[in-house]
Amino acid sequence: MQPAVAARRFSPRFLVLTGMIALAIGVRLLIHFVPGVLPWNFTPVEAMGLFGGAYFSSRRDAFLVPLAAMALSDLIIGLHPLIPVVYACIAGSVLLGFGLAQRLSVLRVAAAAIASATGFYLITNFAVWATSAMYPHNAAGLIACYVAGLPFYPATLAGTLVWSGVLFGGYALLERRWPALTAPPQAA
Repeated sequence: MQPAVAARRFSPRFLVLTGMIALAIGVRLLIHFVPGVLPWNFTPVEAMGLFGGAYFSSRRDAFLVPLAAMALSDLIIGLHPLIPVVYACIAGSVLLGFGLAQRLSVLRVAAAAIASATGFYLITNFAVWATSAMYPHNAAGLIACYVAGLPFYPATLAGTLVWSGVLFGGYALLERRWPALTAPPQAA
């Protein structure tokens, strides 16, 4: 690694951003290993993608850090067949985060969080329907799959909104306190 790249990679900004994502993964593990502490789907998974996309100055890091953190937590929690679909949803959230990077606002973050959580619900339930024998592979089966997943959607939506607020708001407060954390916007 070249010295300039290494210095940028391990800058205070990079370390704080990575630390915040590690903290979010800690919440995911807490929810999994301490049942009842928070609802099952009240996780920061999609919020991590949005946050990474909005704040990492390297697009590579924006994808790599949240996905690597998720992979490490999945190794602890356990692997499942829909991991590629879940990771694709996180990558989609990173892409949404890129759009936030240029003009951050509470409304734009909230809209991206809603879009991210809704996309996660639609895509993962479609994948369950398409890849399992749980539901007939027809329109009625697809509708049944979405209906069965509907009770989990409010927690996913609320979790994505709340954890987006924690990550984006927390980082904004840190930037105010330590201006060295502020970086120029990402290159297009």
